[in-house]
Amino acid sequence: MDCDWKLVQREPQRQVIILATGTLITMAGGMVTPVFPKIISALAFERTLGTHLVSIHALTLALFSPLLGIVADKIGPVRVLVPSLLFYGIFGTAGALISEFWLLLAARGLLGAAAGGIAAGSLGLLGKLYDQETRAQAIAYATAILTVAGIIFPLIGGGIASIHWRYAFAPYAIAFPLALVSSWAFAEAKDHSGNQTRGLSSEIRKVLLHPSVVELLLLVALTAAIMYAVVIYAPLYLQDSLGLGTVENGVLLATRALGATLISALGSKKIAKQWSSQGAIALGFGLMGISLFTIPWLQEFLLILFSALVFGIGFGLVLPNLYNSLSNFAPVQVRSSILAIGIGTSFLGQFLSPVLLSPVLQWGGLTAVFNTAASLALLGGIFLLRRMPR
Repeated sequence: MDCDWKLVQREPQRQVIILATGTLITMAGGMVTPVFPKIISALAFERTLGTHLVSIHALTLALFSPLLGIVADKIGPVRVLVPSLLFYGIFGTAGALISEFWLLLAARGLLGAAAGGIAAGSLGLLGKLYDQETRAQAIAYATAILTVAGIIFPLIGGGIASIHWRYAFAPYAIAFPLALVSSWAFAEAKDHSGNQTRGLSSEIRKVLLHPSVVELLLLVALTAAIMYAVVIYAPLYLQDSLGLGTVENGVLLATRALGATLISALGSKKIAKQWSSQGAIALGFGLMGISLFTIPWLQEFLLILFSALVFGIGFGLVLPNLYNSLSNFAPVQVRSSILAIGIGTSFLGQFLSPVLLSPVLQWGGLTAVFNTAASLALLGGIFLLRRMPR
């Protein structure tokens, strides 16, 4: 029996549940990333190995979200979402009980895999709940909420860890009640499974081989790599050049998130409608590039905050329109897979960002890193502008 997706769409509280589960994707790394220096010190881990605890979830999320997206298209997104939430809670909270490095690394990796299932399930539901126009706004809301979550969770994790670092793993338990709520809220959606599983792989392959889809995925990876470059290297610049600490860095991150949230929720859809998605993405890349170029020249914190706001606005234009464009290319029966592949590509970009930019940092310092990231953003914008119809 097929699920009546229009019935589900008429119940806004279900969208809230989808967005709430989606925030756990950001929570996977954000909650305990500020705590890892304490973990490495408390458990006497080798520093070079300990840093992998920060990034391993991004790699496994990138690998598993496309695979679980295919599963979601075959058996229905809810049948992937609910078990993934349960595993997320198990592997997330397990970190509080583990003191051996390789076991903790495995738990963090499995947490990333579960987050990949949450990405596939929640995005799959969004893709099926909405038509093309309303889906654009829904994805914009999701991007805005994920951006805000990326700020809130590190603050919560850092605050809880001030009591004891092991307590920072406790909030992952929120996945358990979310699994129960999701199972209840989408009970009829469990009956929806792909009736046309034959040819599903060939349909996914057909979409992925489309030149425009390849370009979109590359742009998703580029956007994530540029964003992660700011997350990693801007705090170093604040500390080394201006002598600013964690409070100022938190304000900077919040300002960047504010810009992304406002434009994603209020302006992204309108700009895309007026200029086309390509035009909106090109504008966003341009704003990101200009912001990055200015960072090494700014010595006043207020000016850096304004630059961060501009970057956030650019990011809030780029990512929602990229995901919506991906969704529009995908037939409904493979939309979970394509959006999950997009999420996986994004986390792969995050994982590769420090790998690719570390040699640049060693060669030319932080200025070279910001200039490289800015150049990539502007090249992305120019590429899209040249592709727009005259």
